[in-house]
Amino acid sequence: MDTSNPTVFVNAELLGRYVGRKVRAVIQVIRNDGAAVIGKSTDEKQITVKGLPPSQLTTFVEVIGIADGQNSIAADKWTNFGDNFDIFTYNKLCQLANGEYQHLFL
Repeated sequence: MDTSNPTVFVNAELLGRYVGRKVRAVIQVIRNDGAAVIGKSTDEKQITVKGLPPSQLTTFVEVIGIADGQNSIAADKWTNFGDNFDIFTYNKLCQLANGEYQHLFL
């Protein structure tokens, strides 16, 4: 396993810390205009995801890509997470992975 460039768990609030780095986020899809997907992060803030999404998107989607701005990700990978997702728990995971327990997440 390559640990030289770990993927950081982020919500919208944390995204700006990692501009230029590989991140992963779960969003609730609000709209897909073809060029970008607009979604609501697990901390209730808006994120724009650029890239080619799958033809069918579920309500909740995990995206992995490069943070290319305070509120945007250039996605490499998209994973449908279904229509029900516990955003509260994922948001806590993001906070823990970027705080006191960061060392456990590489």
